[in-house]
Amino acid sequence: MSRSNAVWIWRHPTLTAGTPPGRIDPVSLAQIQYFVAVAEEGHVGRAANALRIAQPALSRQIRRLEDELGASLFVRTPRGMKLSESGHTFLGHARAILERVRAAEEAIRTRPVGAAKDGADSD
Repeated sequence: MSRSNAVWIWRHPTLTAGTPPGRIDPVSLAQIQYFVAVAEEGHVGRAANALRIAQPALSRQIRRLEDELGASLFVRTPRGMKLSESGHTFLGHARAILERVRAAEEAIRTRPVGAAKDGADSD
């Protein structure tokens, strides 16, 4: 069974002019983690260092996320990046998504051995 790290985001019709209403695009957990890191650091270079990835790759992923969401999440300035109104809105949701994923992983890791009742984990 392959594992996907995509999260499906419903596109709000008023945020994505020209896109069919209700269209869903995949957003990866990595993109969400990258967004949160840039938001917290306020600078792509510092976020890239913290994430241990190349700055151009991080910039591309942020642009791709903005394209997929149909909204600009940051205001670019000579001194770094500041969250836009859409970015502030998305940040709370992004943190909640990451926290729920962490909680789900922890629940799986800490469950007793043999706790699966449906046989789904009998690989």
